[in-house]
Amino acid sequence: MKRLLFQAASGLAVLGGVLALLIAVVTIVNVGGFAIDKIARLFGGNFPAILGYEDFVSLVVSSAALMMFPYCQTRYGHVAVDVFINLFPDWFGRVVDVVSSTLMTALALFLGYMMIRGLLEVQGDNAMSAILGWQLWPFYVPGIISMFLWALVCMTQIFERNAHV
Repeated sequence: MKRLLFQAASGLAVLGGVLALLIAVVTIVNVGGFAIDKIARLFGGNFPAILGYEDFVSLVVSSAALMMFPYCQTRYGHVAVDVFINLFPDWFGRVVDVVSSTLMTALALFLGYMMIRGLLEVQGDNAMSAILGWQLWPFYVPGIISMFLWALVCMTQIFERNAHV
């Protein structure tokens, strides 16, 4: 089970990375368009920027960023303060790890729940992006999946650590 969750987290992070790369490519093209426009204006012409660039970036980055959270958890990559924990016995550090992972699980579940509520609200309102006219609700789905996968990864780590406490 743990291996399957970690593979899912890795796959989701790779997909998030692909989306981040796509954002970078679109940004480069858009900036290149601005440069071409500056040159074209010298000769009385113009060159348009990418229509809906801001819509695209805001929607895709919201998905891409959240898709990396579960993988980060598999690597214990979230913020941890080990400076003071090292002063205490090992058992105390493990207890702190279990408590913090439990709180992280609760946070991920809460965020997943709130994202479901948000999805239902924007879907019910038929909310769309301002320029491109894209439905907003599908961009909630990767985040919801990410939050619940993040919670599952945290839970497996709690039970893994709890066996050693």
